Amino acid sequence: MKKLYLCKEFTEYIQRPMENELPYTDTEITQIWDLFEKLLQILEPHLKEGDEEKLRAHIKMSLESGVIPRDVFGLNPILMSLETAFIAIEEEGLKRDGVCAILLYSSVFHGLTTLEQIKKEYGETVCTILHGLVRIQELYTKNPVIESENFRNLLLSFAEDMRVILIMIADRVNMMRQIRDTEQVEAKMQVSQEANYLYAPLAHKLGLYKLKSELEDLSLKYLEHDAYYMIKDKLNATKRSRDIYIEKFIAPIDEKLKEAGLKFHMKGRTKSIHSIWQKMKKQKCGFEGIFDLFAIRIILDSDESLQHTDLKKLRMKEHAQCWQVFAIITNMYQSNPKRLRDWLTVPKSNGYESLHITVLGPENKWVEVQIRTERMDDVAERGLAAHWRYKGVKSSEGGMDEWLNSIRSALEAGDGNAVMDEFKMDLYEDEVFVFTPKGDLIKFPKGATVLDFAYHIHSKVGNACTGARINNKIVTFRHQLQSGDQVEILTSSNQKPRQEWLRIVKTSRAKSKIRLALKETQVKEALFAKEMLERRLKNRKVELEESVMNHLIKKMGFKETRDFYKQIADGTLDATEVIDKYVELQQQGKGNSVTPNNPTQKAEEFVFENPNEEIVEHNDDVLIIDKNLTGVDFQLAKCCHPIYGDRVFGFTTINGGIKIHRCDCPNAPELRRRYGYRIVKAQWSGKGNSQYSTTLHIIGNDDIGIVNNITSIISKEEKIMMRSINIDSHDGLFSGNLIINVEDTSRLQSLIKKLRAIKGVKQVTRI
Repeated sequence: MKKLYLCKEFTEYIQRPMENELPYTDTEITQIWDLFEKLLQILEPHLKEGDEEKLRAHIKMSLESGVIPRDVFGLNPILMSLETAFIAIEEEGLKRDGVCAILLYSSVFHGLTTLEQIKKEYGETVCTILHGLVRIQELYTKNPVIESENFRNLLLSFAEDMRVILIMIADRVNMMRQIRDTEQVEAKMQVSQEANYLYAPLAHKLGLYKLKSELEDLSLKYLEHDAYYMIKDKLNATKRSRDIYIEKFIAPIDEKLKEAGLKFHMKGRTKSIHSIWQKMKKQKCGFEGIFDLFAIRIILDSDESLQHTDLKKLRMKEHAQCWQVFAIITNMYQSNPKRLRDWLTVPKSNGYESLHITVLGPENKWVEVQIRTERMDDVAERGLAAHWRYKGVKSSEGGMDEWLNSIRSALEAGDGNAVMDEFKMDLYEDEVFVFTPKGDLIKFPKGATVLDFAYHIHSKVGNACTGARINNKIVTFRHQLQSGDQVEILTSSNQKPRQEWLRIVKTSRAKSKIRLALKETQVKEALFAKEMLERRLKNRKVELEESVMNHLIKKMGFKETRDFYKQIADGTLDATEVIDKYVELQQQGKGNSVTPNNPTQKAEEFVFENPNEEIVEHNDDVLIIDKNLTGVDFQLAKCCHPIYGDRVFGFTTINGGIKIHRCDCPNAPELRRRYGYRIVKAQWSGKGNSQYSTTLHIIGNDDIGIVNNITSIISKEEKIMMRSINIDSHDGLFSGNLIINVEDTSRLQSLIKKLRAIKGVKQVTRI
């Protein structure tokens, strides 16, 4: 199965009429006008003068123009917009501005009208909502991966107005309801996966539990048909016995609550099919193993006299009533204190308030009881839409989740819809989200530049970066990134990192890679300087001895060898003077049989190329994929670098190829959890002459000669090649990574054993 992308061809489904599709039918046109009249009746108190006539003329123009085609499912967009408007009104509490935006969107998208005309005729707010919807539609054309949390956050930050997100959720719920019998199976799967990964989590964050459950159930129904209907059939089969038990359980509670003078109503609520399926998978059990299939909900009448005046007094009274009900029930049935959930004292971040208890009912069955008021139930079912009195709340450093969480504290009593008109999302002041050419979404701190992006891709790309093409416009590498940018890096083989680049980049990742590149440049310059000294010494018929040179370097006051050679390279040190001192020191050593104190380098002086760069390998070994497939195109995963002899598995990529991972790969658990259907069996079979790259992490005492001992052992090993080494020294200890090419695990284990036997080596591990 392919990775889920919001591909351009799919996300612009509104623009794709079905072939040979008939125009709108008379039945559809009748439905459109019937729904429009009903909508006007509901919205009448909220409409402005002239709205009705303008909307009526707009719908008539849309029907007659023939510009707005059916979507990929053959659905009528105008009829769909009216149905979406009803969901937005009834389930989310949208009023005039949100509904107008829903009805006008298709016309704006297909060029029948412009945002400027909308602003003139319907006002600034409707125009802002439509602008947010259009911007989000433009995001889809960049092929983002929708499982990405970054995409969800970018989508929210692009919305500008909270109603944009609510409209998108309502539209997706309506579409999921309509596509049950469609023949467009692939598009149906795309819509369902998008609903599950993107819209259901958004609905959950906003407390829209009813819509969230519907999206999850419908996506399960379309994506995992057998599981959905298995659970549904079993729920239907046990419904009668469940209803009888609920009546038996609530009868005595009903009597006691009425005796206490409380006004209330009770109902039994069955867990959603999606929730049951998730619990079955989590607990690894069948349907019969799920015991909390339903809960009893006791809903107390709210005090209407306080509802629009004093929220604090209202809550105090409601809490007292809920705890009174708690006391009555726990006196009747034994409670489980471990299952008490008090969301009255500390409500959930999205505004959810309720008191949950689990008691032992008749027939020794545990039953969950939820106690809340009508106001609390309204918030629980319809989320933040239950109270449209928002304050402008900016996000903190925590990002979108904390911003959404902070909304709860801004809720106040009443229907202050006018306040919503002033509400604008002011999000991610410190973050920007940009796209790669392939549609991957990357998060950067605000102020990050093209150079940050280049180094995020790869150090080689960063080192050679000269600029970028952003949204088809050429910019320099100093250009600051903006959310929604699609960035293509431009490089040149003549480009080299410079010290000033450290002041251009914003991310620590880029800075560390620039420092490493500058360090490598210094190493190359040092090697050049060393070669130059060797040539000049050779011209004087003097042989270069490392021990003598190291002694000279120390004698001249240099702590680091590279600093010595760097000063020779840039001309700070006179090479002729250095050679004279070297010859003098060498003559003294020969005359007195004196050897320098430091004949061998310590680990802190050892500098090589970066081991994280990519290494291209030849591979002619044989893997058996799945049961008996050989000769299948595969690649070795770079996250775990498997080699011949490792226990491995295959993972089907979006391009249809197979990536081979080690079974103990750090990414393996997440791959199995999220993409178990893309895992295939794999095992090594025939052995060729392949060399595999793998990395060893070594820790030990920073003793003189330790590095030489390590490299000496590797060089003596047959068919093992050392590609790079990077070692750092601190407080008498060294740690570093070796990248080697090796044939199989047996040779690797043999090498590791020998390295561990070196005096001073404390630990050798494969990473």
